[in-house]
Amino acid sequence: MNKSESITELAKALHKAQSDMRGAKKTSRNPFFNSKYADLSEIIDVAKDGLKNNGLSFSQFPLSEDGKCGVETILMHTSGEWISQTLMLACSKQDPQAYGSAITYARRYSLQAILGIPSEDDDANEATFDKANTQSESLCSCGNTIKGNYSSCYSCNNAKKEFKDFQ
Repeated sequence: MNKSESITELAKALHKAQSDMRGAKKTSRNPFFNSKYADLSEIIDVAKDGLKNNGLSFSQFPLSEDGKCGVETILMHTSGEWISQTLMLACSKQDPQAYGSAITYARRYSLQAILGIPSEDDDANEATFDKANTQSESLCSCGNTIKGNYSSCYSCNNAKKEFKDFQ
């Protein structure tokens, strides 16, 4: 990560902006993996009001080097402070379509990461939990409400034996 000498004002503004942002909805479908994802326009839509209302903006510059391509994402504040990060990806093919796809992918992930925007309907939760019964609720000993028939708590990873069913 690269940054201006100070990022104090940028950090304060990003903190405020993040409180205005919701999670990005996974509305696009990847037919190759039969999965859903939040596309670039959704990430930008989630971010734009929080950025605008807090003196923040971003720019993204496509890059290519040694068979890789990617993007540099710069988050800027009206104070002149900034942070940037470069994300480079290997391209499976050396043609414009492959580069375009990789750059769009890098833009989406880089922007989502630099702004701290989560995706709603987190795939990690789906991969971790047994989805057999999503109607029941339990209370883990750590205090988290667990919905469904899961084998462990997503927060503390307690096993199901630590859950108490709601009556």
